[in-house]
Amino acid sequence: MTATTATSVRSPLRALLTDTRVLRLFGASMVARLPLGATGIVLILHVRALTGSYAAGGLAAGVNSLAFGATAPALGRLVDRRGQTGVLLAGALVAAAALLALALLPPAAPLAAVLALCALAGAAVPPLGSCLRVLWTEILPDADRVHAAYAFESVALEFTYVLGPLVVAGAIATHSPPAALVTCAVLLLAGTAAFASTAESRAARPSTAERSRGGALRSPAVRALLLSFAFVALTFGVVEVATAAFAEAAGRRGAAGPLLGAWGVGSMIGGLWAARGGVPADPPRRLALLYGVLAAGYVPLLLPTGVLAMVPLMALAGVAIGPSIATAYGILGRHAPDGTATEAFAWAGTAFGGGLAAGAALGGALVDGHGASAGFALAAAGAAAAAAVVALRRRALTG
Repeated sequence: MTATTATSVRSPLRALLTDTRVLRLFGASMVARLPLGATGIVLILHVRALTGSYAAGGLAAGVNSLAFGATAPALGRLVDRRGQTGVLLAGALVAAAALLALALLPPAAPLAAVLALCALAGAAVPPLGSCLRVLWTEILPDADRVHAAYAFESVALEFTYVLGPLVVAGAIATHSPPAALVTCAVLLLAGTAAFASTAESRAARPSTAERSRGGALRSPAVRALLLSFAFVALTFGVVEVATAAFAEAAGRRGAAGPLLGAWGVGSMIGGLWAARGGVPADPPRRLALLYGVLAAGYVPLLLPTGVLAMVPLMALAGVAIGPSIATAYGILGRHAPDGTATEAFAWAGTAFGGGLAAGAALGGALVDGHGASAGFALAAAGAAAAAAVVALRRRALTG
């Protein structure tokens, strides 16, 4: 074994971060995905300014999110059939144009036109995350480095979902929602163009495998993973609502943001730990265990405590998120039927979106009636359900 190979085996993360192809693809995709964490709040603020109604703003953000989740698998399927470049650029152009049109709407614009543009802006978002994950399996030389890439991506996405709202929504939208929409459009278009122009993305060829009905969903392993993703995402939606309710009940409404930030920091720490290690010997068993740890991490949040004591508890509750997502993506990539890899990863995004929406709705109703602790209990139950799905379907996930 050469010294270089030994170093790669000992530290997949170090090998990953010294690969210029990886850094180029990561950087471009993160620029393009930076607006995703901010678009919802920007739409709420912009439509509120146009209509005078927060209800209309929430409806606009919801329509945008639902359209994104509904079309992602179809766009992923199109990438599998046609290649990345054309689909990514066309989607970015349409989505950016819709955002710019929203920014130019006059205050008297009918709500139907606003919602139509919000739907178009969400439906056309290019499946960059799915394309990136497929490229890892093509350009990285071993499974350990692919696993590290999945884990590191989970860390990077935490940054984008913090930085996006902070810069785009906080610093720009507060003063000018239309300017924030323009910023989102520019970032999406520039990042996508940079990603699609890389040699690695341009070299991705359409699959020649014969497709059968059902696409990626014909795989029992893919279906089981998507169900587990939905349960895990449900916990995310519930925790966001329950944390806000906890902070308000404690008389520190402004503490919700820092508490959720601590939760994200915990996920980043876990993701970095996962990126330093290799692929587990038994990925389904590891995934069931990580989901179990996630469930256990939510239990201490039910205990009566103050805001300061809640900070480390939130961080601990997030530690299993990054490693579990990295492990699940690895299993998903191996079990996607030939010619459906991009579609399979896109379905993962749809499952996450559906779970988040369900968690927010169920969590809101539960918290209103029974308080924040009831919401955290539901989050623990959701993660336990995800662990049960993986444990019960372990044979399919291992095969």
